[in-house]
Amino acid sequence: MSDVDIPESHPRYLSLLTRHRIEEGVEKGITSKQGLIAEGRGEAFDYLLGEETIPSADAAERTAAAQLLLAERPVLSVNGNVAALVPGEMVELAAAVGADLEVNLFNRTEERIRAITDHLRDHGAEGVKGLTADGRIPGLDHERAKVDADGIGAADVVLVPLEDGDRAEALAAMGKTEIVVDLNPMSRSAQSAAVPIIDNILRAVPNVTEHARDLSESGASREELERIVAEFDREAALREAEAAIRGGDLD
Repeated sequence: MSDVDIPESHPRYLSLLTRHRIEEGVEKGITSKQGLIAEGRGEAFDYLLGEETIPSADAAERTAAAQLLLAERPVLSVNGNVAALVPGEMVELAAAVGADLEVNLFNRTEERIRAITDHLRDHGAEGVKGLTADGRIPGLDHERAKVDADGIGAADVVLVPLEDGDRAEALAAMGKTEIVVDLNPMSRSAQSAAVPIIDNILRAVPNVTEHARDLSESGASREELERIVAEFDREAALREAEAAIRGGDLD
């Protein structure tokens, strides 16, 4: 089954599309089998959110766009699930905000790194970091500690979608401004992020790109971008997302 075989009118279209892309990712050696479990967990939260971008998530996506445009060295981190689900969308976002793409994996092998790099290039990426792995994130003992020194290692702003909580905490401890896409507002990743986006990655990445393009095309000044970032209330966004998932007001 290809994406076009799933009719957009199907009430479970996004869910079926996501499952299909993850399955294809496993078959191509891009996504690990553990990624299937992670996707199922995220899908459950998306179902509770009504499978739509809630207002606080859209505000976070606009803030993420402003933060990436303000960055001196923005980097978009790509793992197996991200590569399977939104490869072209990540390439478009990188172009819109002038960011580098870097592959980073928990279950890291050179074969998987190269497969994902090639996959991103097939979707239009001109340069992809992650193969050099000449830098390390302090405090991590597993393969996700390996980064490119001139990529995530030197980044001031990092987008880390579908992130492991321990690496999200470690990146935050390094002083990096972290943007996280995670459907669970209570996860360590979301709680660590300067800008937590509680949304499905299939919606979130294109939304951030659209906001970035709108801000660029409207000629938003640095002061305007800084105002958008300053006015974003991360705690309120997390509370609103949790309330939406619980189906009621937390206050």
